[in-house]
Amino acid sequence: MSVDRVEEAESAGTSEAVATAAAAAVTYYSIAPGVRLNVRSGPGTGYSIVRVLPEGSKVPIYCQTPGTTITGPYGTSNIWDNIASGEYVSDSYVHTGSDGYVASRCS
Repeated sequence: MSVDRVEEAESAGTSEAVATAAAAAVTYYSIAPGVRLNVRSGPGTGYSIVRVLPEGSKVPIYCQTPGTTITGPYGTSNIWDNIASGEYVSDSYVHTGSDGYVASRCS
């Protein structure tokens, strides 16, 4: 996207260019091999399962928040990753390359 394109979109009164740039900044992370991962409605095992990710999935992490402590293939953690609106997975099943936060805290 060129600078001219951004200026065009802004002068037209739209936020299309800003939204496109923000979406491009999202990093996708692999879930643990051989795992079908439960996606929950909140950051913990007490929240309902909204769907199950198939083996080999990659997920975006929009923000992270503390929740139920889980032990998984990538260690023990209380960090939960927000992968979509109202959808969370335990960070202990996501290969982020870090034991800590890799995204901003959810508000």
